[in-house]
Amino acid sequence: MNPHQESSPGEDEEVTQLVCQEAELKDGQMKEVSVGEKKVLLIRTSGQYSAVGNQCTHYNAPLVKGALVGDRLRCPFHGACFNVKTGDIEEYPGLDCLPSYKVKVQDGQVYVSVNRKSLNTTRRVKEMCSAVPEIKHTILLIGGGPASLVCAEMLRQNCYQGRIIMVTKDTLPPFDKPKLSKALNVESSSIVLRSSEFFQQYGIEVWTKKEAVSLNPSDKAVKMSDGTLQHYDQLLIATGCRAKLLSCPGNELTGVKALQSYEDAKEIHSSCLSRRAVIIGASFIGMEVASYLADKAASVAVVGATTYPYERSLGPDIGKMTMQMLAEHNVKFYMNDGATEIRGENGKVKEVVLKSGAVLEADVVIAAIGVIPNSDFLAGSEVDLDSKKAIIVDKFMRTNIADVFSAGDVTSFPLAFHGDRRVNIGHWQMSQAQGRIAALAMLKKPTKLESVPFFWTVLLGKSIRFAGYGEGYTEIIYKGKVEDRKFVAFYIKDEVVVAGASLMFDPAVSQLAGLMATGQHIPKAQAQADDLSWLQM
Repeated sequence: MNPHQESSPGEDEEVTQLVCQEAELKDGQMKEVSVGEKKVLLIRTSGQYSAVGNQCTHYNAPLVKGALVGDRLRCPFHGACFNVKTGDIEEYPGLDCLPSYKVKVQDGQVYVSVNRKSLNTTRRVKEMCSAVPEIKHTILLIGGGPASLVCAEMLRQNCYQGRIIMVTKDTLPPFDKPKLSKALNVESSSIVLRSSEFFQQYGIEVWTKKEAVSLNPSDKAVKMSDGTLQHYDQLLIATGCRAKLLSCPGNELTGVKALQSYEDAKEIHSSCLSRRAVIIGASFIGMEVASYLADKAASVAVVGATTYPYERSLGPDIGKMTMQMLAEHNVKFYMNDGATEIRGENGKVKEVVLKSGAVLEADVVIAAIGVIPNSDFLAGSEVDLDSKKAIIVDKFMRTNIADVFSAGDVTSFPLAFHGDRRVNIGHWQMSQAQGRIAALAMLKKPTKLESVPFFWTVLLGKSIRFAGYGEGYTEIIYKGKVEDRKFVAFYIKDEVVVAGASLMFDPAVSQLAGLMATGQHIPKAQAQADDLSWLQM
């Protein structure tokens, strides 16, 4: 046994280890330490030490490289936040909390204790209740995405013991949808977010392959695609969005596809192997699919409506860089262009005719031209929709109809960080955050939505991270060089930073999101300065 390691007898045997001297860390600093074989993250804030798990519960990122703002530690990769005192998850993505460990400071030395039974534990599921059959109150969740899942878990974490029914048109229970466009051939077992045993244990009913077709708020009833009627006491509409389909002639040919479901991803993967793929739309989805297919299809062509991909969201410089990255892997681009016709032979795709007159040979055509909110079933329900058919909610996720809530990509909501202006944001993390807010509102514990949007995209194994809301930005300030593919970009509007994007510059974007979450305004001058210590760089 290590001379600095102690253990105590009994069933709850702990391993205790001297990990550092008290003066070793200053406030706002952290380091990985070992307790036995266990790696633990030791953190000092406000003169006190705390210890939590060292890996993010989302995708196991090393939290020692994350951004620490106050008592909140933000994952460097995808922005999940954990309270360093408790290990509780406070911002998404991810579902589970970090394990937390006992810390004792004695005679200028810092000791951490870990229960032997939790030496191999990297995550902690928050305590939840289950359903009580005698309680007839029913909460119906329409949609099986991140908003519904977090809503269901939050209800159970807050001792709601009524019936929870989640209805999804998917064949799978809630799964990690962002992975689909990044790894089309992924196995379903590796992307399902919770096991069937989990749903059973906590009394969450999941109905797959079923869709809502109409809502009658006065009867508090939803009609399903199989003709059944389900009554509710409270309702969450979290139906997300669907892929826009191509409208040009030939769109009905075999080989024309869109990425919506797990089955779509598998189908696109298998149909493109050693075949000619044309992707219509240089969107985030389109570019990720092109990246994935680059070394699998015989050829990959991307047709985009702008000069560069992401031109409006990330700016032309970053868009140009991503084009170059994919072009180096033989992806061809046809920009400032669009499809006017898909021609076929024997009912199958043969070629795509572009506005420019170019004709691209194709076996498979993939539409990646945007999304449409899944709100058609609300026709006649009097639920308010905006001009793009997104469901209008307030900052507590309430619609204009009593006991009807909405969350996720289908909503138009007031963004606190953006002066409560109404927006529609299709980020996974934001959907999870809204699911939490909706659950608390249902439980009469109204909590305002104050999350800072966080997004990432992966091209050829490289991640571009983005935080904030950049619509209407007037200037971009770069640190590092876009052409070197190592940079952080600050998006400026009205002399302040409204968003940031980075590549190979962690934890800059997570730190920026952390500062924005505290309500800090970062002036343009600060972004221009050479000193980047405020980004923990």
